[in-house]
Amino acid sequence: MTKRLFALFAFSALAALAADITGNWKATAEGPNGAMERTFTFKQDGAKLTGETVSSMIGKSAIQNGKVEGDAVSFTITADLGGNSMTIKYTGKISGDVIKLQSEAGENKFEWTAKKQ
Repeated sequence: MTKRLFALFAFSALAALAADITGNWKATAEGPNGAMERTFTFKQDGAKLTGETVSSMIGKSAIQNGKVEGDAVSFTITADLGGNSMTIKYTGKISGDVIKLQSEAGENKFEWTAKKQ
């Protein structure tokens, strides 16, 4: 019983330490054809992360499978590229009003810097 209570307390403490990234963020990355931009609208409820993202290349996509654990964030989006559906996985670290993200879709990997707006 004591171990279960300790585990529950530890889990609750970690959830309380998680950064809250709710709001609008503007991200940039360097792509093969120059700078890329994307905006994120995050909605966080505890460790659960939802919202949407918009870019000129892909358009609007819903944030899926999102979670925030401490200073770590991860989520996926499904993008429509010329009629082909592709899952893009994002992982990153939160540091105040900046999130350093890595996106991965197949062999394509990009480093993003997102700033809270």
